[in-house]
Amino acid sequence: MIKNYNEKIEVAAKLIISSKKSFALTGAGISTESGIPDFRSETGYYQKMDPISALSRDVLLKNPKRFYSEGYKILEDLNDKRPNMGHIALAELERLKLLSGVITQNIDNLHAKAGSERMYEVHGETRGIHCINCGKSYDFSVMKAKVEKNEIPPKCDNCGGTLRPNVVMFGDMMPDDFQRAVMELETTELLIVVGSSLTVSPVNFLPRYVDRLIIINSTPTPEDRNADLVFHEQAGDTLKDIVTEVKNINGI
Repeated sequence: MIKNYNEKIEVAAKLIISSKKSFALTGAGISTESGIPDFRSETGYYQKMDPISALSRDVLLKNPKRFYSEGYKILEDLNDKRPNMGHIALAELERLKLLSGVITQNIDNLHAKAGSERMYEVHGETRGIHCINCGKSYDFSVMKAKVEKNEIPPKCDNCGGTLRPNVVMFGDMMPDDFQRAVMELETTELLIVVGSSLTVSPVNFLPRYVDRLIIINSTPTPEDRNADLVFHEQAGDTLKDIVTEVKNINGI
């Protein structure tokens, strides 16, 4: 068993280089280094509010004042965050043609900000909003401006329908991105899991679609025993070191 950190970095880099097709699967742990608390830890968002009320479709539609005083505050907070070394490293692997894309549980937009081009955002995103009546899309800033003017719930300028964020809330169906991600993994050899506890369904089943698995997470996951390599380290530093080793091996 490989125990030395530097040796594991070298093996991870070689796995990525030799893989015919690789994807990353990211969770909240990759974004904590950008100042975003995760949702379930002792310091996470859900310790301050009930998630079923905070980010619920039912509450959004039936009790919008509560939604915009709780769940919306989380979404608004995410828009001001910046990507960290982990996001940047994955975008670099994609640029080097060694990563086919990113599947993310996160709604913080940080992969897009870091330069990742191929993303499957299986829990949605907070860049945009849409009307639940006519489907017209707007930038998130439109919702922010309306809420600041105390227009609750915000209404569509086109038809007067209710606007909602492009996030998957409790009570929503999984988006098309999830099925697209599953289809991608059916032909993927290596999955790099970063910052996910792999305890939230149905995303926690995705590692079972691949033959090779690297897990980078600060705490153990249920899939650690099935992984080729496991790093219980900070995501940013680990991914940065892997990219550096990839470049060293390839003489870049």
